[in-house]
Amino acid sequence: MSKCTVTFLPHQRSTAVSAGESIIRAALQAGVHINASCGGEGVCGKCRILIEAGAVDDGFSDRLAEEDAAKGYRLACLAKVTENVTVRIPVESAMDKSVMNLQVTPRRTATIQHPDFESLKEEGLFIPPVEKLFVSLTPPDAVNNMPDVTRLVEHLKQELNEHKLELTLPVIKKLPGLLRGNDWQVTLTIIRAVRDDGKNVIQNVQAGDRTAHNYGVALDIGTTTIYGQLIDLATGECMAEAGDFNGQISYGEDVITRIMYAEKPGGLDKLHEVVVGTINGVLRKIIAQSKVDREDVSTITIAGNTTMTQLFLQVEPRNIRRSPYVPAATLYPPFSAESVDIDLNDHAIALIFPQISSFVGGDIVAGVMGSGMYRDERLTLFLDIGTNAELVVGNKDWLACTACSAGPAFEGGGIEFGMRAAKGAIEDFSLDPLTYEPMIFTIGDVRPKGICGSGLITMVAVLFEMGVINNRGKFNRDLGTDRIRSRNDIWEYVVAWKEVTQIDRDIVLTEPDLDNLIRAKGAIYSGCMTLLEEVGLTMDMVERIILAGGFGSYIDLEKAMTIGLLPEIDPDCVTFIGNGSLMGAKMSSLTNRIRKDIVAVTRQMTNFELSETPSYMDNYIAAMFLPHTEIEKFPRLKARMEARARK
Repeated sequence: MSKCTVTFLPHQRSTAVSAGESIIRAALQAGVHINASCGGEGVCGKCRILIEAGAVDDGFSDRLAEEDAAKGYRLACLAKVTENVTVRIPVESAMDKSVMNLQVTPRRTATIQHPDFESLKEEGLFIPPVEKLFVSLTPPDAVNNMPDVTRLVEHLKQELNEHKLELTLPVIKKLPGLLRGNDWQVTLTIIRAVRDDGKNVIQNVQAGDRTAHNYGVALDIGTTTIYGQLIDLATGECMAEAGDFNGQISYGEDVITRIMYAEKPGGLDKLHEVVVGTINGVLRKIIAQSKVDREDVSTITIAGNTTMTQLFLQVEPRNIRRSPYVPAATLYPPFSAESVDIDLNDHAIALIFPQISSFVGGDIVAGVMGSGMYRDERLTLFLDIGTNAELVVGNKDWLACTACSAGPAFEGGGIEFGMRAAKGAIEDFSLDPLTYEPMIFTIGDVRPKGICGSGLITMVAVLFEMGVINNRGKFNRDLGTDRIRSRNDIWEYVVAWKEVTQIDRDIVLTEPDLDNLIRAKGAIYSGCMTLLEEVGLTMDMVERIILAGGFGSYIDLEKAMTIGLLPEIDPDCVTFIGNGSLMGAKMSSLTNRIRKDIVAVTRQMTNFELSETPSYMDNYIAAMFLPHTEIEKFPRLKARMEARARK
């Protein structure tokens, strides 16, 4: 089969592919990212490209306007290579990493809750799971000629009161040479048992005194992003942190699409390969930033949702998406990080957070542990909002959880000009109540190129309160502004005219966008209400809400309550913990108390499958309005709207 060269601009990268290959596959091969949220079905319209030289076969879709097609735009997932071609990636189709590793500065958001390391220390619970011990042994002689391992174990028992010890074979192999080459002085790395009746494992041995150099990695494997921290296990200090987009995005932006890809021949191996590639890239960054010796990294603690965990471990995930939705496992034993291709030394131990169910995974368990809600008397509602929303309610005595599919609206999917948080994304919005002219703010204070999730929430809340849209998400067509118009029989509001955008197109909010948002927020709100009802509670009994996830850092709480995304509660009762998965992984790296508690917490957490809960659909239908069919559930909003109506 003949080969064709595909050149990508502005990246100046070229690759040779077989004729008939799609442009998006060529981009993957060339290491060029193009947004594609539908897995190549041609229905999302996110992968727009401009053909600058040469030609392609097809690439047309009803998501591509006729005037754009005439200019040479195509959809990368549908366009097939037929000859040498030069492709330009428009700014709206590229993924911007520039804001990924910046610290979030919340605006009118929840109070930030920091990890509670100090209380663990005060309670005497700061017991590192991995410790280093320096030992100085008496050399053997004709009288005392016991084996090296016996000599070491006896010394640990008598001098350091260390019992129930076990050595690994690699340690036994290294021990004789290191003892004799270093005046019988070595440092042992000991993995502490979680259970009281378990054995402590001597996992590594190093020359001399290395007790001041003991590090661990906390890792969050998210569907969209992967974040890692390198931690000093003696002090709890975060030495370095880095993140990157999960390489699996190119094979599907949601877990269901990736499970379907994993079912294809070689698919599971490929998804493991690309996620490990991202993980190892993050590890290289944080090890280089912290300037630590890789030999001194003793452990890596990993939290991820159930699908991400199974794909990472190359465990077949097909049953996760099929009734009765059964994961392969909820608990995983410790194992060598090297055995799953993580680029750490052979003694580094990997610890995986346990799962609860197919859709409530280790990332949520880590968030519950990290937030401390499982040790708190207050009745708490925990929410991690993304494409899937996971919910936990309870306190130190009991916990219940569920998950619901919110869809990708809050991450830009299903919204014509939706995008993730990056430079140029509209993140805040205000409206002149007389002229209906908008004032917009973008990340980076640059010209807009799209709307991120937090901006979408604020925008819809403002438009609703100002009467531009009604409670069904339909535009008021009688306001006398040219910003409300019909295009291709679809009503929309022009957020930014093309002359002031980066993309030479009007940025609009359409009624189908509003429908998708209402479905997404309705799923989350009804999930909250159903979970509370199933355990015999009402919202007014909840004492606080904890928000987790990067999205939560941007949410304007009042606006989220205005559209009915969150139940109406005093904003002072809402806290934000950031990446709860990473927080929990870090705390588990630092104290065995967390690791011991995890077992009890997972056993006491009752899971509800919403698809099997009859009341969920009733709650969902009731929530398919702004903010809800029963405005009485939102008394502060009702009072504001009644006051505005009187003016």
